[in-house]
Amino acid sequence: MATIALDPCLSLQMGRCSDQRGPVTEEIEGLIKVYKDGHVERPQIVPCVSTALPPELGVTSEDLVIDKITNVWARFYVPIKTNRKLPLLVYFHGGGFCVGSAAWSCYHQFLAKLAAEAGCLIMSVNYRLAPEHPLPAAYEDGVKCVMWLKQEALNGSNQWWYKQCNFYSIFLAGDSAGANVAHNVAIRLGSNHPYPLTLKGTILIQPFFGGETRTKSEKDRVQSPRSALSLAASDTYWRLALPSGTNRDHPWCNPLGKGSPKMEDIRLLPTLVCISEMDILKDRSLEFCDALRKSGKKVEHVLYEGVGHAFQVLSKSQLSQNRTNEMIARVKAFISQH
Repeated sequence: MATIALDPCLSLQMGRCSDQRGPVTEEIEGLIKVYKDGHVERPQIVPCVSTALPPELGVTSEDLVIDKITNVWARFYVPIKTNRKLPLLVYFHGGGFCVGSAAWSCYHQFLAKLAAEAGCLIMSVNYRLAPEHPLPAAYEDGVKCVMWLKQEALNGSNQWWYKQCNFYSIFLAGDSAGANVAHNVAIRLGSNHPYPLTLKGTILIQPFFGGETRTKSEKDRVQSPRSALSLAASDTYWRLALPSGTNRDHPWCNPLGKGSPKMEDIRLLPTLVCISEMDILKDRSLEFCDALRKSGKKVEHVLYEGVGHAFQVLSKSQLSQNRTNEMIARVKAFISQH
């Protein structure tokens, strides 16, 4: 990610303010700084953008409020040129539960492209962030968004996207922490299908899981300073997001831990897991897929060679663009098969 150049006067003012707030207790450089008094600073390292899209993409976008009390909203993406109802992806952005936005330019570009090429509607959820709103706030927001969709389907909404949505073909999806949210929302919904919606599957891109015991890729995969996720950053995100007094073996972090429910006892949707070869989370994702298979769940995974965490939204290299196109094609195939 690029560094941010601040005005010297602004830096001086921020420094004075910081002195008044006491010491910094947690920090991921350039992304988030948490002070002892609870104040949180998030530099705008990625610009937030409007819903505008180039006309040639063939996709229209609009923001809608889901819950006025919690200020949860979603950005919708709808392909324009279609004569049939399309599947809908409920998508959760990444950012370690602590940063990120549905309005970030990188997500706006990626999801518009995904909607156009995979032929689906996308509801990109702007959920509440930790540490102000630690887990399970993001999971609760995810469930609330699905229930909102249910009410729209039951009430016969007059929203502009409504007539193009196939409510019998809903997928939960996300990348990094957003994939963790999608997985846990699926667990919370369980066997209680929110009629008339039909949930068809989950799409987990580089899912953000953890654990107290390090995997080989966590120990051995040396990340560059520009990496989207280092081991130190991962640990900090979990300290900020998990309930006070817990550790990385909490079920929300480590679904395979001793205190987690057995996979055999959980009802899960058919799952696609997208894994990056250069990601510190690679081995943990592979272990997750193996556990799903051994418990009789329907799961398929794809390993994208030569790319790291969040390549599809943060890297502009030709290799990343090629792998992103491959990923979109696989997501499209997964949707069409279910």
